[in-house]
Formats: sequence, structure tokens, C-alpha cells
Amino acid sequence: MSKTRDTRNSRTTSSARGAGGTGRRASRPPRTPPRVVIERVEPVLDGGRHPVKRLEGDVLEVSANVFKDGHDLLAGRVLARPPGGRAWRRFDLAHDWDVDRWRAAVPLDRIGLWEFTLEAWPDAFGTWADGLAKKAEAGQDVASDLLEGAELVRAAAARARRGSRVARALAAAAGLLADRAATPDRRVAAAIDPELREAMAVHFDPALVTRHETTYRVRVDRARAGCAAWYEMFPRSQGAAPGEHGTFATAAAQLPRLADLGFDVVYLPPIHPIGHTKRKGPDNALVAGPDDPGSPWAIGSEEGGHDAVHPALGTLADFEAFVRRAEELGMEVALDFALQCSPDHPWAREHPEWFFLRPDGTIHYAENPPKKYEDIYPLNFWSDDRESLWAACRDLLLFWIERGVKTFRVDNPHTKPFAFWEWAIADVQRRHPDVVFLSEAFTRPNRMKGLAKLGFTQSYTYFTWRNTARELREYLTELAGTEMAEYFRPNFFTNTPDILNEFLQAGGRPAFRVRLLLAATLSPLYGIYGGFELAENVPREPGSEEYLHSEKYQLRWRDWDAPGSLDPDIRRLNRIRCEHPALRQLRNLVFHEVENENVLFYHKWADGPPRDDLLVVASCEPGGVQEAMVHVPLADLGLGPWEPYEVEDLLTGERWTWHGVRNYVRIDPAERAGHVFRVIRPGDGA
Repeated sequence: MSKTRDTRNSRTTSSARGAGGTGRRASRPPRTPPRVVIERVEPVLDGGRHPVKRLEGDVLEVSANVFKDGHDLLAGRVLARPPGGRAWRRFDLAHDWDVDRWRAAVPLDRIGLWEFTLEAWPDAFGTWADGLAKKAEAGQDVASDLLEGAELVRAAAARARRGSRVARALAAAAGLLADRAATPDRRVAAAIDPELREAMAVHFDPALVTRHETTYRVRVDRARAGCAAWYEMFPRSQGAAPGEHGTFATAAAQLPRLADLGFDVVYLPPIHPIGHTKRKGPDNALVAGPDDPGSPWAIGSEEGGHDAVHPALGTLADFEAFVRRAEELGMEVALDFALQCSPDHPWAREHPEWFFLRPDGTIHYAENPPKKYEDIYPLNFWSDDRESLWAACRDLLLFWIERGVKTFRVDNPHTKPFAFWEWAIADVQRRHPDVVFLSEAFTRPNRMKGLAKLGFTQSYTYFTWRNTARELREYLTELAGTEMAEYFRPNFFTNTPDILNEFLQAGGRPAFRVRLLLAATLSPLYGIYGGFELAENVPREPGSEEYLHSEKYQLRWRDWDAPGSLDPDIRRLNRIRCEHPALRQLRNLVFHEVENENVLFYHKWADGPPRDDLLVVASCEPGGVQEAMVHVPLADLGLGPWEPYEVEDLLTGERWTWHGVRNYVRIDPAERAGHVFRVIRPGDGA
């Protein structure tokens, strides 16, 4: 027998199944659906997983797409909460009508971790007032509209603080809008009065507000975290005479010289006791003599570990005096933080479980096959007792912070867990938000970027190996002109105890001048390793980047007054950096055309008053004279096509009058590495 469909309850069945006919119960409409869309918030890093970075005194430019259905006007604001604050600060969003992009400026006046989010709402009163004005202008009857506006204003008066001047003013305005005895012109004038609109903008209906679903973070650091000149010094090499082991006291005698050169940070390699077991000899020899000092990175002996100082350098009190002397001279001390131990470190005896243990119970030394580093034991950050190890490493940072250290150069952080650094840095900076961490990670790009994102304040870079004009343009465009600039602060070291690159080896003193000029003007953070000013460039062997008689393994006495020192260049560049805010920023870098592939030409500027415009011309070839025509960005400088203007070379004080776009430059690296031109417009004065 055939079956027929019973349609008596078809309407009920259809409703129960829902519009899609899936057999599921229809969902209820959301109780408080969002009225406004807020999307594409900037600046945001990895969807808010990591904070973006700024400096104290910066203004955070927040932007987002904000829109809704229909034709209502919108209003919105950024909510920003400073570190340790409970209340949100509010900053009104301004609308770019062409693209539905809204923006607000948030002054960052405190260091630490900030939070921000956005909220927006339909501007009911603004929409009504604009419509009323158009109707009134067209001569239409607005009697009913005025009554609607009166209700809006009356509701706002109820939201204002009872008895306040604003509440009374709003109530009076509502009464006037509803007063049929008043003339229409008077009522309309009251409705569109700017003061009423301002009061209504403050006392909007909170039920209409849509809060963005995500709260983002901004890490705000002190100014020196983003702009500083670093100098690396081995205290043990600062003896009063050749062969004499230096102390904190003799090293302190060098601090006035470094302050006079304009350095901001004096970085010390490890100052701790050095192990005896498998100690390295000169030039990384596997066997040390009885008087060889060993590598400072083989940390720990019977005299103590990471919380002790090498007795030959002095005492903890002597170190604290060194720090105070640097501060008196306007500098600060950065300390190396190298989480590794010599076989003689107290931890090797007290906590063998913190290391990598072999099946026979011995501790595994460091290796990079076929190389062996038998004077160093790496720590096992994933050991069964990792929580105690992580806390002990964090406590070392707190120990040195108590002794005046605000900056740490972290040795090889990419060989330790990223999770450890994210926890440790955040924990330290919660207590001491002014502490700076420099990541010494010459590794793959994603690892370097990852360390910067998770909390490292500054980062070493590939600058040391970027030597041609093309390489530098490409690399700096990435650092300063992409998302990297939101979180990655590059510190351009010209050289390190491990890196004497081929450019310096082959180019001699002119090459040192070239790299100094580039480092000091391309990045607001740069550094040199001591000996750079004497143009030391002899490698241990051909093809090696190791210095001959490397200071890592022996004392290195130097005559700082030797002829040919680069001190005048260093002093002049550091003074220019201090005097010109254009060189104290990273993102304000634009490369421009130059008719010579060996020359870089770039513009850096800072808004005033007064405006600071610098044009830098730098040779990337130390071997001979370079001539070029540079193409000046006249429009960016506010100059007309044929308007004469002056450029002053801040390196020499010379001045030239230029005309138009194309202008001639000549660079002889034996005399100078380039030009740092200050642009002087007609009417600027001297």
C-alpha cells in the first residue's frame, strides 16, 4: 500500500526544524548583539599574542575599521590603561570618512606594560541633530523631530551626575526643545548648539556601546632602551701597565674617556670567577698555562658562581662603586648574563640534576660537533627540577639589579627555552619595569624575531655582515619599514669579540670609519667593541672572524692615545646623535636614489618645532674615492623644484648651496666616510 505525507502539522514541524530544515531547534537571537563592527585594529602583533613596543614619551597611534549598518553617525574611543592602573584613560576616535578608518592618539607617559582596547556606539544624538539641521534648512516642519530630541537630551540629563551643572544644563536644553511656546528657530538653534553636542557626546547611552572583544598590550620602555651608544669593555684588560690584570678600580679610570666620547652604556662581559677545569689558553688553545686567565664565559669556581665577582677584579663593593661612577658620568653598566657553567661552578656540585647527565653519571659538556667546549656545562632547562632552576636563574637577575644593573646583554638566548625567557623577563619587569634585555642571538630570522616578540628589549642583528649598499637598503627596509619595527629594536654593533668581519679585515681604517658612520646613523642603537677605535683588524688566521690574540682568552693592554685613533669620529657622531632627534628614531628612514651603486643616500627627519631634516650620504666601499649625484626629496623637505637651499655637513661644518633634485657629492674614505647634511631652508636661519 502506498504511503501519503501527513501535512496537518507541517507548519509546526518546519518551525521546529528551523530555516535550514536540519531538525535542530531554532536558536534564539542573541540577548545583547553588537551594534557596531570594530575590526583590523592596529598596532597589533600576532593577533594580540605579543605586545608591540614603544618608548616613554611616545604617542601610540591606534586605528581600526569601525562601521555599522544604515546611515547612523558613530562615535568611539580608545581605552588605555597604564601599568598598575585600575581606571581606563579615554581617547576619542576621529573618523577618516573616505575609508571608514578611525584613529586616536594615546600619550604613553609611564614605562611598563600598558593595555588598550576600543569601544564604539551609534551616535544617536549626532545623527538626530544632523538630520534636524538639514530639515530645518530645507524649510520642513520639525516639530515632531524636536520632541524626539528632547527625549534624547532628557535621558542624557538623567545619566549625568545628579545636581551637577551639566545635568542642569541638559535638563534645561530638553525643556527648551520640548517647549512648543518657544519659536522654532530658537529651539533649532538650541538643538545644534556645539556645547549641547559636546555634553551629549559625553553622556551617551551606555546600552548602545560595543566593546571590542580583545584587549591588546603595549610594552613601554625608558628612552635609553631605544636610543643609546654602547661600548664593550673587558675590565680585566684595563690594567695600568701591559700584563697587569685590571680591576674595577682601574677600569673605572677609563670611564671618563668613554663619557667624553659620548657613550651611554658600558657593557661588561662576565665578571664572575672563571673555572680551572679544561681552561682555555691563548687563541682558544685547549691547554692553558698556569697564569692564563681563561674565558670569562666559563663561569664558576670554588670562589663562587654567577652571583660572585672574580677576586682579581675586586669585590662586590668595588663593582657597585664602578656602577656608581658610570652613573655619575651619565652612563650605565650593562652586564653579561650567560647561563652556562664551568665544571667547577658550585651548581655542578650542589645541583647536578640541573645539567645533562650521561648514563655513567657524569655531566655532559658543551659540544657543536666536531667542536668541543669542555670548559663549559650547558644547563638542562627541561630537567625534572626545572622550576627550581628557572627560579634560580631569575633570582640571579634580581641579585644584580639590587646592585645597580639595569641592562643585561643575554648570551645565546636562542639556546635556552623561549618559554623560560618569556616568563623570566615578564617577572623581572613586573618588579623592575626599567630593566633592559639585549638578545645576543645570531641565528635564524624567526628565532631572532621570536625572542624580540616574547620580551627582549633589543636585539643584535645581521648588520655586521651587511656591507654593500644593496644589502643595507634591503635589510634596513625590513627592520624599519615592516611589522618588525613594532617589536624588534636593532642594536648595530660594528664588531664583537667573536666577529671581526672580512670588510674590516680587508678595508683597514677607512672601513672602520664607514661602518661607524653607518651604524651610528642608520640605527638609534649601536655599539662598538673596545679596540674598534684603534682599527684592530688582524684575524687569527685567513678566513676566520676570530681576532688574533683574542681578548676572550687573554689580557689585552692597549694604548688608547696611539696615533690614528678614531676617537674624533666617534665623539663627533655621538654628539650629532644627541643634538639631532632625527637620529634617535628607527622608522623615520627613507632611502633615495643615488647614481653610484657603492653609495647609500637616505633621509631621516623629526617633526619639530624646529623640524630636523638630515640627508646622509655614506660610502660602502672603503677602497677608493666615490663620486655620485644624489636625488634630493624636495617635496618631502617642503622645497620647490628650483628653490635654493643650504646643506651643512655636521661632520665638518662645511656648507654648500644646492639647487633642484640632482646634486653632486664626493667621498674619500681616507678622509671621511660620508656626509651628514642638515638641510637649511630659506628663512630657517643659521
